[in-house]
Amino acid sequence: MRVGQRNAHHRQKRAKKIREKIRLVSSAGTGHFYTTEKNKRNMPGKFEIKKFDPVVRQHVIYKEAKIK
Repeated sequence: MRVGQRNAHHRQKRAKKIREKIRLVSSAGTGHFYTTEKNKRNMPGKFEIKKFDPVVRQHVIYKEAKIK
């Protein structure tokens, strides 16, 4: 075995991650948020979902934001 071939499998380029961690921020303005993952290939646009906000104790729309 030659020296150059010994670690050849370590030099392969890694694949891009399909799933991305996102933050769902409440539209009620309370500052409450959920964290989740989304598949970038299946859902390329911004994610919106109706979830419970415990601060206002109602179901409100949560919108996608980047995790800092």
